[in-house]
Amino acid sequence: MSALAMSWQEWARHDAVSLAELVRTRQISPRETVAQAAAGVAKVDARLGAVLEVFADTLANPDTDGPDRAGPLYGVPFFLKDLGSGLRGRLQESGSALMAGYVAAATDPLLENFLRAGMVPLGRATTPEFGLTFDTTTEYGGQRRVTRNPWNLARTPGGSSGGSAALVAAGVTPLSMASDGGGSIRIPASFCGLVGLKPARGRMPPPLARNEYLVRVSIEGVVSRSVRDTAVAADALRHVPNGGTFMPLAPPPVSFTQAVARDPARLSVGFSTGRWGRGTDTDPEVAGRVREVARLLEHLGHAVEEVDDARICDWEELWWAYHASWIGSRVMFADMAEARGIAPDALGAHLTPITYQHALAAAAYSPRDIYRMMALNNRVTRQFGALMGRYDVLLTPTLAIRVPEADGPYSLLRDEPLAGWIARLTDACRYTMPANETGLPAVSIPAGMDTDGLPIGAQFYGNFAREDVILALAAQVERARPEWFARTPPVHVSGG
Repeated sequence: MSALAMSWQEWARHDAVSLAELVRTRQISPRETVAQAAAGVAKVDARLGAVLEVFADTLANPDTDGPDRAGPLYGVPFFLKDLGSGLRGRLQESGSALMAGYVAAATDPLLENFLRAGMVPLGRATTPEFGLTFDTTTEYGGQRRVTRNPWNLARTPGGSSGGSAALVAAGVTPLSMASDGGGSIRIPASFCGLVGLKPARGRMPPPLARNEYLVRVSIEGVVSRSVRDTAVAADALRHVPNGGTFMPLAPPPVSFTQAVARDPARLSVGFSTGRWGRGTDTDPEVAGRVREVARLLEHLGHAVEEVDDARICDWEELWWAYHASWIGSRVMFADMAEARGIAPDALGAHLTPITYQHALAAAAYSPRDIYRMMALNNRVTRQFGALMGRYDVLLTPTLAIRVPEADGPYSLLRDEPLAGWIARLTDACRYTMPANETGLPAVSIPAGMDTDGLPIGAQFYGNFAREDVILALAAQVERARPEWFARTPPVHVSGG
């Protein structure tokens, strides 16, 4: 411990912004920040199972991958999510035997933005296979790996950015890379007591090889412990190369960093804890915490009213379109197998049971289904647009459920029919998936704890391209209820 640059208690007090300031003023060096984070991995990851590898060359030289020394977050270590945007020369296995040993041939624009901001990629964090669920459990390379929640090791940290969230919650790094195709930034943020922003569609640069027509629902960002870290990171990551997206957005009215520095003007807030077209009710403790947030917003001077589910959209159409997009796009697995020299009849041996069922089910979708899916996406997006024309912000739970067990009912390793599994997943994610389907920005923030001592998240939807509004409101809540954001889980670097 004496070789570390600071005590674990001091390390845990710093978010990314303050840690970068220590580096800028030469109170600590990047070599010391990465050494401390790596020591944090050694301290807690045997219990969490969140780290696939720590980069030995980065420990020897934090400038190995070329972080910009003039960047606003120079010297801040983070972990690559093992899915999505890749870093040249680094493994990216997508949590799957199908991609085992795959090395990224180029650095994607989002990772270029991380490096331009000065952040230091220290290693890879776990993700479930191809990000298809929020239970971060994998089985490949002869190893079954269950990533666990630092609040309770029997529970999942969520996903698909589960490894990143577990590490941030446990104090290893102040923020880490994440991505979100159905809630995969916001869900682990909720389950781990963190802040997780899903930016608006088109805000962040997609991977070089991604066809946005096919994968329109997914976007990347970070999970963090503070709203200002999320805002500063989002500002740093939102540079899109010219021609790098077919749906570019204009810059926000003010930077996200500026937005969180002051309270927002009086906002019109709708809130809902309803079924959103699903057949089950939201957990009463979750709904109760969100109602507490609604009361807090009223106390802060905002106009709050409950929204009738029927006024939001045609839920049957939304869920059909989302499932058609989510499952129908999995025809890509056959092409991926072919590219890796795997015969089509051997695909099942390289995928987990539920993922393989996704691949089989994708074949049932015809070109006509895809056209219908796009037409319904147009319709429900306009319906959500009408809703957000009435409100500045929509408040919901992040998840309809409380934190489930690890390798439990949402694991891809289960052997059961896909239809029931997908229905259960969708019931839980009813409040996150519509933001992906419509492209609206949304942020999950801590909203207190349940009776089991586990975090519950609340979610703010914003209007199209208005991340600044929901981040400003999130920062106002953080100032009003700092105790919701500052809790430390039992498995933490500052512990014994």
